[in-house]
Amino acid sequence: MSDDRLVHIVDYQDDWPREFAEIGGAVRGALGDHAVRIDHIGSTAVPDLAAKDIIDVQVTVASFEGFSPIAAGLESLGYVRRTEVRHDHLPPGATHSASEYEKRYFREPEGVRRTHIHVRADARVNQRYAILFRDYLREHRAAALAYEETKRFMARWHNEQDKGALFYEIKAPVADIVTSAAEEWAARVDWRPGDSDA
Repeated sequence: MSDDRLVHIVDYQDDWPREFAEIGGAVRGALGDHAVRIDHIGSTAVPDLAAKDIIDVQVTVASFEGFSPIAAGLESLGYVRRTEVRHDHLPPGATHSASEYEKRYFREPEGVRRTHIHVRADARVNQRYAILFRDYLREHRAAALAYEETKRFMARWHNEQDKGALFYEIKAPVADIVTSAAEEWAARVDWRPGDSDA
C-alpha cells in the first residue's frame, strides 16, 4: 500500500490546540462575518486523545446560498476545494433529509500541515453532530479511550491488509454508535454548543 493510503494514529500532540488557533484565526480573518462559527472538531480537538495528525476545522455558514465569498476567502488562504465531496456519511436509519448532511470541503495547499476544512450550514444535523461528538468525548474519557483503541486497531488492519478505504468505511458506523450515546447525554444535560472557537 502506498504511504499516502496508510492511516497513522499518533499520540495526542500538545501543539494541536495552538495549531488550530493559528488556522482558525487566519480563517476568521479571511471570512469575517460570513462564518457564523469556526470550530476545532475531530479527535485533535479532544485533549489526550490519539488521532490522525490532521487539524479538522468546521466553518459554519448561514446557508450555502451565496457561497462564493466563502470559497473565495478560503481559496485566498491557499485552501483547495474538493468538489467531489458534497455530503457527510448518512447514518443507517436516519430520518432526516439527505440535505441535512450536505457540506463543502477544502484541503490544505501543498507544503502546509494537513488540514481539513468542513463547511456546513448552521443548525443542520451534520453541523450540530461535529460539535456534539467532540464535546461528548471531552466529557466521557472512557468513551474517548474506547474510540481511540478502535481507531488504532482499524488503522493496523487497514495498513496491513491493503483494504483501501477500510478504515473510513468502518470508522463512520463506529462514530454513529458514539453519537447515539452522545444524543442521550445531550438530552439529559440539555447540551448546547458553546462559543465559537475562532
